[in-house]
Amino acid sequence: MTPSTTPRASSALVPLAFGDLQGCRRPFQQLLAKAAPPDGTPLWLTGDLINRGPESLATLRDVIALGERAVPVLGNHDLHLLSVSAGIRKSKKGDTIAEILTAPDAGDLLDWVRHRPLAHFENGILMVHAGVVPQWDATLTMELADELQRALRAPNWKETLAGLYGNEPNRWKPGLKGLDRLRVTCSALTRIRFCKADGTMDFSSSGTLDSAPAGCMPWFDVPSRKTADVTVVFGHWAALGLTLRDNLIGLDSGCVWGEQLSCVRLAQNPSERTLTQVDCVSCRIPGATGE
Repeated sequence: MTPSTTPRASSALVPLAFGDLQGCRRPFQQLLAKAAPPDGTPLWLTGDLINRGPESLATLRDVIALGERAVPVLGNHDLHLLSVSAGIRKSKKGDTIAEILTAPDAGDLLDWVRHRPLAHFENGILMVHAGVVPQWDATLTMELADELQRALRAPNWKETLAGLYGNEPNRWKPGLKGLDRLRVTCSALTRIRFCKADGTMDFSSSGTLDSAPAGCMPWFDVPSRKTADVTVVFGHWAALGLTLRDNLIGLDSGCVWGEQLSCVRLAQNPSERTLTQVDCVSCRIPGATGE
């Protein structure tokens, strides 16, 4: 059993799932206070804990301080932090990760980030940062996520991380091996928004549903998607906004864009799920993007 599926002592408490924090510490604190979950409630986080918001370092420290209560998955901004730290990529305009990289305990902070899972599955609810391709069921998703997270925890993790960037291959095939296999897994779990009916991913648009590339649709609307039998919780897609369906919970409601930060109580019965939100007007950063 992988760490991302290990039952917790607090599993009797209904988890609370949060959208992308992106360094927006104050809204996170406000939302926690407003939702007022019982002590010990697991706090699921859809990834992109840091970057673009004004308090990336403090936000990361807050999440780490939650200990076992915090159940985050890695997002593309979290991987970007690791890549910049490893010299694989350069910081971009609008990044707010320098304070993490120059912190006296930067090594420990980065090590914690690197050891987070890429997916979490518990009680029929699957959490990923961006999405899944339609050919994957929950079991295969967790197997592929485990392969990737083990590779990122290995001694040669920098070599692996450097090989994850790129848009090809953009379609899952069971016979994929090596870095191609890991890259497709990473692209789906941390980057996907639109794809074709056959699962071919298209990364040319990060906009609203109206901006779908020709022949593409949101990954979650592909007919016969094999994760339709579980509830998928995800973030990443700020332009999509809050999306609540019986088997789909999209939680990136654009906090770093000055919109809202959202959390949902993940009751098994969709009718018993509750939404809590706070405004994020204090968090909007000039030049923030949806990536």
